[in-house]
Amino acid sequence: MLGILIRRGEWMTAATLADQLGVTPRSIRSYVTAANARVPGAEAIESGPAGYRATAAASSALRAGAEVETGTPRERLHELVRALLDDGSGVDVHTTADRMHVSSATLEADLGRVRALLNGTELSLARSGSVVRLTGSELAQRRLVSRLAHDEMDEGAFDLEALRRAADAVAIPSDALGAFKSDLVARLGELGYFVNEFAAADVVLHIAIAADRVALGRALEGVHGDPEPVRARLADLVGELTSRHFGVDLGQGDRLHLAALVLTRIVVPGSREEPAIAPDPLILSAVRVAVERAAASYLVDIAHDDFIDRLALHVQNLVHRAREQAWSRNPLTRTLKSAYPMIFDVAVSIASELAVTLAVPIHDDEIAYIAMHVGGRLERSRRAETMLTATIVCPGYYELQELLRSSIDRSLGRAIEVIGVETRVDPDWDLLDSDLVLTTIEPPVRVAGSDRMVRIQPFLSDSDVERVAAAASRVRRSRRLGRLRAELDRWFTPGAFLRGIDLSRGAEGTIRDLGDLLVAQGVIDHGYVESAIERERLSSTAFTDTLAVPHALKMTATRTAIALGVSETPVAWGDARVNVVALVAFSESDRPAFQTVFEQLVEVFGEPDSAQRLVRRGVDLSSFLDELAAVIDG
Repeated sequence: MLGILIRRGEWMTAATLADQLGVTPRSIRSYVTAANARVPGAEAIESGPAGYRATAAASSALRAGAEVETGTPRERLHELVRALLDDGSGVDVHTTADRMHVSSATLEADLGRVRALLNGTELSLARSGSVVRLTGSELAQRRLVSRLAHDEMDEGAFDLEALRRAADAVAIPSDALGAFKSDLVARLGELGYFVNEFAAADVVLHIAIAADRVALGRALEGVHGDPEPVRARLADLVGELTSRHFGVDLGQGDRLHLAALVLTRIVVPGSREEPAIAPDPLILSAVRVAVERAAASYLVDIAHDDFIDRLALHVQNLVHRAREQAWSRNPLTRTLKSAYPMIFDVAVSIASELAVTLAVPIHDDEIAYIAMHVGGRLERSRRAETMLTATIVCPGYYELQELLRSSIDRSLGRAIEVIGVETRVDPDWDLLDSDLVLTTIEPPVRVAGSDRMVRIQPFLSDSDVERVAAAASRVRRSRRLGRLRAELDRWFTPGAFLRGIDLSRGAEGTIRDLGDLLVAQGVIDHGYVESAIERERLSSTAFTDTLAVPHALKMTATRTAIALGVSETPVAWGDARVNVVALVAFSESDRPAFQTVFEQLVEVFGEPDSAQRLVRRGVDLSSFLDELAAVIDG
């Protein structure tokens, strides 16, 4: 709850918080009391008529809650895993239970949790009588330590303090982390590399784990043959810094392994000041095919050689990370998904094809990095958003109108373009057809209520600038949502609306339930439904805290249509909880609809008050569309 309030930074009702957390409003009130108790003499969360809002003390309350209480199941789990990692000969169940002041039965239950933690890893527990030991490679054991540390980090938190907490939670020395990271980034810069700061903290944690394991006598074996010069140079750098900051001398095997992590996770591909590195031809070919197909499917301008070459270098590193199971984390994943849903979906399309062609799994955080490449390319290649036009109404008096226009150009020149200045005291208001009319005189009542009309002073003030900027924002929003408003009746059809979703069905069951409604209308076949489920498995389509938009990656519907499921009780959807599920079926002949649905529908549901209004009042399709239209119209 604290994390949600801190990220949102504005008032939220108990009902909205309860929906997102899957609890009752009464529980929210209890949580608020508990959070405030963490910061004596202050309030972490303030209460008011509009609900709850995080204060400056909220971060302190969040940090206070991150401390692991002695004797809790989580603390015992970490201690038990640490004991198994430290002693290759194993631990005795009864002796360990006595040392941790718990019964043998409790420790057996904790071992069950350890086994669950090892699912999907290369590690397992072997038992002989009362002695249990951890089996598996040293690299797999290090990945387990890293996983436990990451579990201690707040979602999206990659700052030094979060990194230290994560290291402390798994008993990795954390005092030198900050100095090590600063020195590593500085030295890489001196070598001519650009650094991916998002991944730097992660790699520093891996190096700290490696230093700790080497200090315990658990070094990696050396490698045969001579490494390439770049890797060898970085290996020497990592060895030097580890010795200086952690007091541990790494062997060749550890230095080269960590150098590979630096090359594939911290260093931005193609940034070195020497002849460009050519991507692997097979990877380059796979990336080119994936990008060209995504460009054609989504009508986006990304199929350029320079973009494909740079992305291929990134994917080449991604493949190395996948083989090492050393994934890069991305704190912007949630933001990219909610703020740029179409760009994220283009990235999912590219990742989907690459995963099949290159036979590597690509996780959400890795997809987010691909989305950053796509978004960067589109930002460079797209035309600037059409500037709004404005007419100034300022009755002539000496150079007053010229001074006013100059002030507007200086303060708002990037947002609006002045196309005319009306100096008459009685202009023909009906002929003023610009997007905005900035007037120093009171307009007639019949036009005064229009969003286009903005009353300003003859000498432009800061409050005038804010009013004009707000009016421009409203006009742009109206334009963005205009097509969605116009297409409501065509896309949302009777017979494709469910009020109340069966919570036991889960995400895939809900997709099938909504898909059946569109199958019955002949819009899609069951193959489309299965494709939508496959897309959901690649990356959750919960783009906001309220809305999921499942869909297939191929546009094979007979026409574009949307089946809606609405539930006042949030439905678990991936790592999120949503109240509205919009299964979208896209047709080949209506490709531009994709951007409209994604960016505009997600924008509406990204506004918490609007989303809750739609959920509460949309009891059937007719009332839902009425409320949606009202929200769009402001």
